[in-house]
Amino acid sequence: MKILLTHGYFLQEDEKEQLIMRPYPPLGLLYISAYLEQNGIENEVYDATFSNLSAMKKYLLHLQPDVIGIYTNLMTKLNVLKIIQFIKTEPALQKIKIVLGGPEVRSHKEKFLEYGADIIVFGEGEVTMLELVQAFGSSADIDLQHINGIAFWNNGKMVVTAERILIRDINQLPFPNRKKINLQLYFNAWKKKHGMSMVNVNTMRGCPYSCKWCSRAVYGASYRRRSPGLVVDEMQWLQENYRFDMIWFVDDVFTISHKWLHEFAAEVNRRNLAIPYEIITRSDRVTEEVLVLLKKSGCARVWIGAESGSQKVIDAMDRRVEVGQVRETIKLVKAQGMEAGTFIMLGYPGEDESDIKETLAHLKYSNPDKYTITVAYPIKGTPLYNEVENIFTEKLPWESSTDREIDFKRRYKRAYYNRAIQWINYEMLFHRNTKNLHSYIIKLKSLKARGMMWMNKITG
Repeated sequence: MKILLTHGYFLQEDEKEQLIMRPYPPLGLLYISAYLEQNGIENEVYDATFSNLSAMKKYLLHLQPDVIGIYTNLMTKLNVLKIIQFIKTEPALQKIKIVLGGPEVRSHKEKFLEYGADIIVFGEGEVTMLELVQAFGSSADIDLQHINGIAFWNNGKMVVTAERILIRDINQLPFPNRKKINLQLYFNAWKKKHGMSMVNVNTMRGCPYSCKWCSRAVYGASYRRRSPGLVVDEMQWLQENYRFDMIWFVDDVFTISHKWLHEFAAEVNRRNLAIPYEIITRSDRVTEEVLVLLKKSGCARVWIGAESGSQKVIDAMDRRVEVGQVRETIKLVKAQGMEAGTFIMLGYPGEDESDIKETLAHLKYSNPDKYTITVAYPIKGTPLYNEVENIFTEKLPWESSTDREIDFKRRYKRAYYNRAIQWINYEMLFHRNTKNLHSYIIKLKSLKARGMMWMNKITG
């Protein structure tokens, strides 16, 4: 059997992603590839990141795989639908079994099956994909009902099997199968845009926190950690096989376990392997001792989750952090000689203009080196989605839209929040710049954005 694993992220076809230019290898697919190989099943990986849909179609016609597993997230959903459509309408590819996995499929199982997918894998994918491939490769009649964690059609009805139990000990998983793709393409893209290259590494699966806007479609509320020694083994392997500048640890809360962090830092230092790295964490899982450990083990940048400068909004999100603690943590990170980053979200239900002003004051006070800012959108399957589903402003066609485009009735109309983002960005630029002619031009732009906020407010 020919097994192909792929995804629908085409960098050159997304202008916004090209501007950001922070592409990362598809670790989830590479874990599945490695797990299949560990169990004696050869497979190919088509990394679409630096390709395009036309080239993928030619590759599919050339390879004609028996099974294709496609990672599907909110960003790639529409491209995945195009891939499914091509396979289902191309006579030479009719035999292919289409298996979809990833965070987007759990809450849209029936829709994806109606569109042409054969199997939906919800939850963790390694064991499920192995069992599916073994079932498709057997000479006996295929009985999918005994495979947990999948959905499929049977006599015109959707069958959803039992939830798959998560892998308890993720140390048993092999390293991601990075040799299947060309990592140098990623390094080159990063180097050209940012002057340095990045590689991504995973140390844990799941997140035990309960933020209402965050999807838990794959790993649920679990928290499972790879051993510090194994993580450092992977870091060492990467250093021996590739030339790169920095590691991005993709975990939701890197410092969740201080015991784990102590062991990790000790192992890094024992091997003299302090590669610069970047993490995300929460302010309530950071102390001065934690920051010292991070710094000594190579950490160069710490992203602190905040989402708002208003305690009222943070509480509505069920973030379970104190905004004052977030501000002081950002300052502590910088005091230790590391860069600090944070995340901001506007337009959350119940937020008003006073909350947005508090958010700007929060940013000015803490003055992070970097921050991202977006307008909140509801992802199906999350508590936020359930809260606002009955106040969506319009019903979007599923096959040509994503959850990122969903809008709901807020305190003000959407245009107000777009202008609020501009206002905050200009105010922060002015705040950080030496006061000169250029900075006062920025201030004028800030005043214009503020005026447009007011106009959208009174007309909303």
